[in-house]
Amino acid sequence: MTFQNFELEYYQSLHEHEVQFNLADSSVKCVNVREWLTDAEIEKLLDTGLFYPEVNGTKGLRDAISTLYGTGCNRDNVLVTVGASQANSLVCATLLEPGDQVVVITPGYRQVAGMARNAGCNVIEVQTREEDGWRLDLDSLSKTVTSKVKLLAVVNPNNPTGAVFSDAEMQRIVQICAEAGCWLHADEVYQGTELEGAPTKSFWGMYERVVCTGSVSKAYGLSGLRIGWALAAPSVVQSLWRRHEYALIAASGPGMTLAEIALQPAKRDLLLARQRDLSHAGRAVMREWLTGQMGRITWRESPATSIAFVRCHMHHSSWEIAEQVREFGSVLVGPGSYLGAEGYLRITVGYDADKVREALRRVGNVLDQMAT
Repeated sequence: MTFQNFELEYYQSLHEHEVQFNLADSSVKCVNVREWLTDAEIEKLLDTGLFYPEVNGTKGLRDAISTLYGTGCNRDNVLVTVGASQANSLVCATLLEPGDQVVVITPGYRQVAGMARNAGCNVIEVQTREEDGWRLDLDSLSKTVTSKVKLLAVVNPNNPTGAVFSDAEMQRIVQICAEAGCWLHADEVYQGTELEGAPTKSFWGMYERVVCTGSVSKAYGLSGLRIGWALAAPSVVQSLWRRHEYALIAASGPGMTLAEIALQPAKRDLLLARQRDLSHAGRAVMREWLTGQMGRITWRESPATSIAFVRCHMHHSSWEIAEQVREFGSVLVGPGSYLGAEGYLRITVGYDADKVREALRRVGNVLDQMAT
């Protein structure tokens, strides 16, 4: 069977540690251990044993995760994974078989699409467009998600567009899945990255055949912990767990200790506020930079994420632009073609404002050279 590389992650893994400015990632500037822990919390970390932890996740962490989702959720609904990426992988390994139809939303993070294709599934992409505000055409989705579809996969808030489903849209998506009898996989790792207002509502509790995934990577600035989770009915969690044992045994004990600390209400509020401040500051720098780009780069701002998914009005592919920026500016950005949207770049701005400003200055210089 032909294997499809995960192009975006492959591109990042090749270059992210060799450039001076990495703006291709999709989380905010990550914290270090010292800056967000109290002395008592540091002692708790130091007291963490380095034996094999509970394979499905420590009880304390699973309780903390379940609390995020309110009534109708408890630790038996939670499997702790090595990042949401492993959770997504387990969902595909558990629910999909060769020949299944899988529907994904484009532009989007193409992990599920790639894994489904590598498993021999037929992947159908439903396109969203900037001129529609990156809104999902639900009538088109309804026609696409038929009784032949095994799984509909969504990312909410979306990576890379930052679009967020309204309550009415979520209800319609659930209705479409229920009528087709298919599974709904909701990747919700960007929940909490909203620039204003309350966190995005979860699909949890809206449908019996739903699996939600999340992590502490994006909104919390803790991607190095590699702690994520899958949320599902207990019987589905058991099936995911059996595959988790084959792949990784368990997430790390110290990582789970830190994640449990991060999800305590006061600490969670602190980390989310930090993320919003960084995103606001970085977006302001992006707006300022765009005024000098003479219309060759445009941006439709979104309600969530620290990602600026910008459109390039140039006679070059997104990969060509990204490669020139990397080689001559030592700045890494994500080609839109790796996210299903040629002509765009994924640029993350949730870092210190001075870093974003200097990186964008270099991008502008390279674009000037390409234009001439």
